[in-house]
Order: sequence, then C-alpha cells, then structure tokens
Amino acid sequence: MDREELDKGVIELFAMVGDSFAGATEALLSGDKVSARSIVSRDLEVDHLYREIETSVTADIIESDHSPEYRRYLIVVLRMISELERSGDLAEHIARRALLGISEELTPRCRGIIDQMGDVGVTMWRKATDTFADRDSKLISVVEALDDELDDLHVAFASELVGCMQNVAVAMELALVARFYERFGDHAVNLSRSVRSLSGP
Repeated sequence: MDREELDKGVIELFAMVGDSFAGATEALLSGDKVSARSIVSRDLEVDHLYREIETSVTADIIESDHSPEYRRYLIVVLRMISELERSGDLAEHIARRALLGISEELTPRCRGIIDQMGDVGVTMWRKATDTFADRDSKLISVVEALDDELDDLHVAFASELVGCMQNVAVAMELALVARFYERFGDHAVNLSRSVRSLSGP
C-alpha cells in the first residue's frame, strides 16, 4: 500500500468501528439480539482489515529506501490501527452484553445515561476520524473536552448502579459496559492525538 491507500484503509477502519459502536449502543438499549449478533460478527471484518494493513505497514517499515519522515508516518499508522482494533473489540463487548438481555434490567436513568454515553462516544469518534482525515490538530481539544463529558457520565452511571440496581450480577455486567464506553473515549483521544506525530514523507 502507498500512503494514500494506507490513509484510506485507516479511515475505513475508523468508519467500521464507529458504525459498530453506534449499533452496539442501539442493540443494548433496544435488546435487539439480531443486531447484536451482526455487530459481533462484524468484528471479524475489522480484524481482517487490521491484519491486512498491519502486514503491509510492517513490510514497508523494513524497506531501506524510505525517508525517516515516511518511516515515522508508518510507525504512527501501525500504532493507530492497533488502537482501532481494540476499539472495535470494545464495540463487540458491548454488543455481547446486549445478547444477555440485560436491557430489561436498566432503570430509566441508567438507560438515559447509556444513551448519552453512546451519543458522546459517536461524536468523539467522528471528530477523531476528521482529525486524522484532515490532519486537523485543532480538533484534538474538542475530542478531549468530549472525553471529560464521557468520564462524568461514567461516574454518574456508577452512582446510579450503586443506588438502584438490586441484581448484583447484572450490576457487574453494566459496570463493565460503562467501562467499555469510558475506554472507547480514551482510544478516541489517543487516536486524535496521534495526528501531532504525523508528517509528510
């Protein structure tokens, strides 16, 4: 892959993971197990594209005729696709919790907070994608501010679980779900910050 192809591949990974994340939230809140299974299966496609890009980038890095700047670009891309793959795993983890049918146990406030976390996470992901696609480092601060909002929602969700959730097993699964959202936001921040390390060949 040349640089243009690599950029397209990374943006495609962004899109696939973003779609899975949004779909996982919807499946969790609606209890749609068909959609949840589709998202779980889609993670295999994310993994396939990740391995394809990883193989190409690794081969390029060991080539001796690349400039130092281009090698740095390749290393950044290699780190980014690893973050993207792990972010896809988080979307899959949320979808797997939807398969457990725990949406029926959600209090109205828990449901509302998850909906908000999903919306903030999707917005963060779109901004992180734009940060990479447009090489726009000004958007990093936007993603970071949204991450603070997501962290606050995570805390509010934990408080709601402690105060209102009677079923301990379900509470533990929901605590994990909230953690998945929080980690997804962290990946979005890390990915957007990676743009600072990118430079032309």
